[in-house]
Amino acid sequence: MLNQGKMTKWELPGVPAGGLRTVGQIRGTNTLLLHAGQNGMLVALELLSTHTPGAPVVDDRQEFIGFISEFDVLRALEAGKDLSQLTAEDIMIRERISVTADTTIEEAVRTMENGHLHNLPVKKDGRVAYSVTRHDLLRAWIGIGTAGED
Repeated sequence: MLNQGKMTKWELPGVPAGGLRTVGQIRGTNTLLLHAGQNGMLVALELLSTHTPGAPVVDDRQEFIGFISEFDVLRALEAGKDLSQLTAEDIMIRERISVTADTTIEEAVRTMENGHLHNLPVKKDGRVAYSVTRHDLLRAWIGIGTAGED
């Protein structure tokens, strides 16, 4: 049933009145993590097989060290590089834009818009737990997002 006070939110069981407010309330649909030494061709295949536009890269200690998007893989191919001879670390961008569970949905949307991002890693206890997509944020904003786990 539509919330009559605000026509932009849905009232559904399990969703707080007024919709979800923080990234931590969202169960992200992207749990893919790439690893620094992972073969570049395998990175491309993982992105393709999971229909994921990008994913964070972690090191051996599971610390967030970079991000690879489909555009990063395409740039490597455009430069004539052989993906099978590259690692995730060779392909990734080193900028580590992320949010935490306490980040508001509005802040996350601005971060994604300003950075032209499709995915946004969410850090819990200093490590990437999952990523939220623009789709996840849209669902959360209108109040139909799936509640996250603690």
